[in-house]
Amino acid sequence: MSKRRRLGLDINAPIILGMAALSLAALIADSLAMGDMIRLFGAYRTSAADPMQYLRLFSHVLVHGDLGHYTGNFMMILAIGPMVEEKYGSGRLCLMILITTLITGLINVIFFPGTAVVGASGIVFMMILLASFTNIRQGKLPLTVLLVAVLYIGNEVMAGLFTVSNISRLSHIAGGICGALFGLMFHAGQFRGAEHGDG
Repeated sequence: MSKRRRLGLDINAPIILGMAALSLAALIADSLAMGDMIRLFGAYRTSAADPMQYLRLFSHVLVHGDLGHYTGNFMMILAIGPMVEEKYGSGRLCLMILITTLITGLINVIFFPGTAVVGASGIVFMMILLASFTNIRQGKLPLTVLLVAVLYIGNEVMAGLFTVSNISRLSHIAGGICGALFGLMFHAGQFRGAEHGDG
């Protein structure tokens, strides 16, 4: 008699799932606090002596304006993120998220000091560009990487030039550039191997 298998859940991407859960908790807390989470944890410039200034450089990525903003970002993150986390590892992905979050936070504080930026869209763009490197072959950059870079980053540049929007286009561009740089860095060995004729 064969044993019946019990259906269980697989925590296949702990960093991605943890980020989604923390952001959902922040969204619920924001609805209960009538929007105070954005003021408390969004990235904007205050005083250098304010300890929250430094926390907000990282916390802004977990706060979203509304449910639509949250679902728009996390549908993409939950679709792409597990593949990226499996490919590069949870530790590396966590570090890449923190670096991208810090860079997008600093950009907003420096260039848009009076506007509080919130949301994980910079992380979405980072993951989109990074995920496109998963098809890389020895010494060859896939055409899909270049197309993704041109379409996503090019679209944000054009949208920033010709439309007025409350979306932080610069954060999207910075996130995409971070993803491309991370991809090149982690796959540099494959390019060097091709240059030296390694099989």
